Amino acid sequence: MNDVQAHDSQARENAEAEVMISLRELAKRFPGSREMAVESLSMDIRAGEVVVFVGPSGCGKTTTMKMINRLIEPSSGRIILEGEDVSDANPDQLRRRIGYVIQQIGLFPHMTIADNIAVVPRMLGWDKKRTNERIDELLETVGIPLEYRNRHPKALSGGQRQRVGVARAMAADPPVLLMDEPFGAIDPITRTRLQNEFLRLQEQIQKTIVFVTHDIDEAIKMGDRIAILRERSQIAQFDTPQKILTGPANDFVRDFVGSGATLKRLSLSFVADMPAADWPSGTVADPPEQLRQTLAQSRRDWLLLLGDEGRPHSWASAECLDRESPETAGRKVRCILDARTTLYEALDAMITSTVGSATVVDDNGYFEKVIDFETVREAIATLHAEARRLDRQGRDASDSGNPGR
Repeated sequence: MNDVQAHDSQARENAEAEVMISLRELAKRFPGSREMAVESLSMDIRAGEVVVFVGPSGCGKTTTMKMINRLIEPSSGRIILEGEDVSDANPDQLRRRIGYVIQQIGLFPHMTIADNIAVVPRMLGWDKKRTNERIDELLETVGIPLEYRNRHPKALSGGQRQRVGVARAMAADPPVLLMDEPFGAIDPITRTRLQNEFLRLQEQIQKTIVFVTHDIDEAIKMGDRIAILRERSQIAQFDTPQKILTGPANDFVRDFVGSGATLKRLSLSFVADMPAADWPSGTVADPPEQLRQTLAQSRRDWLLLLGDEGRPHSWASAECLDRESPETAGRKVRCILDARTTLYEALDAMITSTVGSATVVDDNGYFEKVIDFETVREAIATLHAEARRLDRQGRDASDSGNPGR
């Protein structure tokens, strides 16, 4: 199954899942304003899917999300959570059922990491043992060492603080997470890493997530479905990333997605789905003559050397191996990707690579394969062919519905 088919399969599974959140004719007018901020929005969000709200600044996407947990009270409409109408429920009790992650993270600076994570469990009356076990479980889940438990937020990097923010939102195991531009204030390299970590985490936790962003590329990467919103949170299109890219519903969506749809579709494909490129490799413990022979037989200019326990170490040419021992030969491997890196990100990284390729590692940093420009080119060709097939299907369906054309 290729990546496009996998995306469609996941979309079908989501479509068959139970509805977790229903918004019915949701509307908001702020006091003193003549214009509606949100006008008559209705949608169903299914259990276990990531729905991304994206649109131009001021379109109402954050206001819409905040009405779900009633941080902003709707002017009218209904909010149904797990089949229960919570429009008039106690808002504090509602928020304990919904985790919330914001761009500024919002950790309490005077509290330790453990105490930050424990805020909601303690409000719910959890005992100390259960709370401490949950703290340790979540720190491990989001990749924060347990020895950081008693540190304060200022001792952590921005990316680490963001991961603690996610852990705090999940502390009481809520069925729903709201994420308001959670990676927006982080440098691009850390942002990509956190996005990949979040996708890995979602594979495990399978939460229902509403994710707000202004970045269409992030929406394509993160969302099972994307709601592209225009003024007053009017839905321009609510569909899978694949269908939005191959069949924009109107000119607004087409303009918002922008040019380069084929390249954007690379954000739907991951290096895990790509075949390995045929590159020679060896270890720093191998005899230099054996490495030179392997390189010569490959007809490549560079050979990948693996170090400790099979981790990428360096790229070495024949000249490097003639001058130095394998442990010091060559150029350090810098373009290292994990399985959740998109092809778009991989292509960007390979442009600056010494050898025009990238190494892919598992979650423990052990070498899995090499990908290069040729494998990416083949992936682009496959995506382009798939897009043309879907476009033909769309035209055929349109023609069959209009026999008089």
